[in-house]
Amino acid sequence: MKVRDIAKLNEIELQTISPERSVQEAVARLVEHNIGALPVCDDEGRLAGIITERDVLRLVAGESVAEAMGKTVGEVMTRELVIGVPDDDIEYVMRVMTEHRIRHFPVLDGERLAGIISIGDVVKAKMEESTTELRFLRDYVTQ
Repeated sequence: MKVRDIAKLNEIELQTISPERSVQEAVARLVEHNIGALPVCDDEGRLAGIITERDVLRLVAGESVAEAMGKTVGEVMTRELVIGVPDDDIEYVMRVMTEHRIRHFPVLDGERLAGIISIGDVVKAKMEESTTELRFLRDYVTQ
Protein backbone atom coordinates (compact mmCIF):
# COMPACT_ATOMS: atom_id res chain seq x y z
CA MET A 1 0.00 0.00 0.00
CA LYS A 2 1.25 3.48 -0.90
CA VAL A 3 0.73 6.86 0.75
CA ARG A 4 -1.44 7.90 -2.21
CA ASP A 5 -3.87 5.11 -1.24
CA ILE A 6 -4.76 6.85 2.02
CA ALA A 7 -8.11 8.36 1.13
CA LYS A 8 -7.61 11.33 3.46
CA LEU A 9 -5.19 12.89 0.98
CA ASN A 10 -8.03 13.32 -1.49
CA GLU A 11 -11.12 13.92 0.60
CA ILE A 12 -10.27 16.66 3.10
CA GLU A 13 -9.52 20.28 2.29
CA LEU A 14 -5.90 20.85 3.27
CA GLN A 15 -5.50 23.45 6.01
CA THR A 16 -2.30 25.54 5.98
CA ILE A 17 -1.10 28.70 7.68
CA SER A 18 1.34 31.49 6.84
CA PRO A 19 4.47 32.02 8.96
CA GLU A 20 3.39 35.63 9.56
CA ARG A 21 0.18 34.61 11.36
CA SER A 22 -0.01 34.55 15.14
CA VAL A 23 0.28 31.44 17.27
CA GLN A 24 -3.15 32.33 18.64
CA GLU A 25 -4.63 32.08 15.14
CA ALA A 26 -2.86 28.75 14.60
CA VAL A 27 -4.31 27.39 17.86
CA ALA A 28 -7.79 28.60 16.89
CA ARG A 29 -7.52 26.82 13.51
CA LEU A 30 -6.23 23.61 15.10
CA VAL A 31 -9.25 23.62 17.41
CA GLU A 32 -11.74 24.66 14.69
CA HIS A 33 -10.70 21.84 12.37
CA ASN A 34 -9.97 19.30 15.12
CA ILE A 35 -6.46 18.67 13.84
CA GLY A 36 -3.07 18.36 15.54
CA ALA A 37 -0.83 20.15 13.03
CA LEU A 38 -0.83 22.82 10.36
CA PRO A 39 1.65 22.87 7.49
CA VAL A 40 3.23 26.33 7.23
CA CYS A 41 3.46 27.62 3.67
CA ASP A 42 5.20 30.74 2.37
CA ASP A 43 3.67 33.28 -0.03
CA GLU A 44 4.50 31.07 -3.03
CA GLY A 45 2.78 28.07 -1.43
CA ARG A 46 6.03 26.23 -0.64
CA LEU A 47 6.22 24.22 2.57
CA ALA A 48 8.30 26.19 5.09
CA GLY A 49 7.59 24.21 8.26
CA ILE A 50 4.88 22.79 10.46
CA ILE A 51 3.26 23.94 13.68
CA THR A 52 1.92 21.23 15.94
CA GLU A 53 0.23 20.93 19.30
CA ARG A 54 3.61 19.94 20.74
CA ASP A 55 5.21 23.14 19.43
CA VAL A 56 2.53 25.21 21.15
CA LEU A 57 2.82 23.26 24.43
CA ARG A 58 6.60 23.71 24.50
CA LEU A 59 6.14 27.42 23.88
CA VAL A 60 3.53 27.89 26.59
CA ALA A 61 5.60 25.89 29.07
CA GLY A 62 8.44 28.39 28.70
CA GLU A 63 6.59 31.70 28.91
CA SER A 64 3.25 33.27 29.68
CA VAL A 65 0.29 32.35 27.54
CA ALA A 66 -0.17 35.98 26.49
CA GLU A 67 3.44 36.23 25.28
CA ALA A 68 3.22 32.86 23.55
CA MET A 69 0.00 33.64 21.70
CA GLY A 70 1.46 36.91 20.41
CA LYS A 71 4.40 35.24 18.66
CA THR A 72 4.28 34.44 14.97
CA VAL A 73 3.99 30.92 13.61
CA GLY A 74 7.36 31.43 11.89
CA GLU A 75 9.05 31.95 15.27
CA VAL A 76 7.63 28.73 16.70
CA MET A 77 7.22 26.26 13.83
CA THR A 78 9.33 23.17 13.33
CA ARG A 79 11.61 23.83 10.37
CA GLU A 80 13.41 20.49 10.15
CA LEU A 81 10.76 18.43 8.39
CA VAL A 82 10.53 14.78 7.58
CA ILE A 83 8.44 14.56 4.43
CA GLY A 84 7.06 11.86 2.17
CA VAL A 85 5.85 11.46 -1.38
CA PRO A 86 2.69 9.76 -2.66
CA ASP A 87 4.65 6.70 -3.84
CA ASP A 88 6.14 5.94 -0.41
CA ASP A 89 5.16 2.55 1.04
CA ILE A 90 3.08 2.66 4.21
CA GLU A 91 5.59 0.38 5.97
CA TYR A 92 8.36 2.88 5.21
CA VAL A 93 6.25 5.78 6.49
CA MET A 94 5.44 3.89 9.71
CA ARG A 95 9.13 3.22 10.29
CA VAL A 96 10.16 6.84 9.59
CA MET A 97 7.41 8.26 11.81
CA THR A 98 8.39 5.91 14.64
CA GLU A 99 12.13 6.54 14.33
CA HIS A 100 11.70 10.32 14.26
CA ARG A 101 8.90 10.32 16.85
CA ILE A 102 6.59 12.38 14.67
CA ARG A 103 2.82 12.18 14.47
CA HIS A 104 2.24 14.30 11.35
CA PHE A 105 3.80 13.61 7.98
CA PRO A 106 3.61 16.19 5.15
CA VAL A 107 3.33 14.65 1.69
CA LEU A 108 4.80 16.50 -1.27
CA ASP A 109 3.91 15.83 -4.89
CA GLY A 110 6.80 17.51 -6.67
CA GLU A 111 6.91 21.04 -5.23
CA ARG A 112 3.23 20.97 -4.24
CA LEU A 113 2.00 20.04 -0.77
CA ALA A 114 -0.36 17.15 -1.51
CA GLY A 115 -1.52 16.65 2.06
CA ILE A 116 -0.59 15.70 5.56
CA ILE A 117 -1.21 12.35 7.21
CA SER A 118 -1.15 11.44 10.85
CA ILE A 119 0.13 8.29 12.50
CA GLY A 120 -3.53 7.42 13.07
CA ASP A 121 -4.19 7.61 9.32
CA VAL A 122 -1.26 5.27 8.69
CA VAL A 123 -2.37 2.76 11.33
CA LYS A 124 -5.94 2.80 10.00
CA ALA A 125 -4.73 2.21 6.43
CA LYS A 126 -2.51 -0.66 7.57
CA MET A 127 -5.38 -2.24 9.50
CA GLU A 128 -7.67 -2.02 6.46
CA GLU A 129 -4.97 -3.59 4.31
CA SER A 130 -4.51 -6.43 6.81
CA THR A 131 -8.26 -7.03 7.04
CA THR A 132 -8.53 -7.27 3.25
CA GLU A 133 -5.61 -9.71 3.05
CA LEU A 134 -7.14 -11.84 5.79
CA ARG A 135 -10.46 -12.04 3.93
CA PHE A 136 -8.73 -13.13 0.73
CA LEU A 137 -6.75 -15.80 2.60
CA ARG A 138 -9.89 -17.13 4.32
CA ASP A 139 -11.74 -17.26 1.00
CA TYR A 140 -8.79 -19.05 -0.59
CA VAL A 141 -8.54 -21.64 2.20
CA THR A 142 -12.29 -22.39 2.22
CA GLN A 143 -12.46 -22.98 -1.54
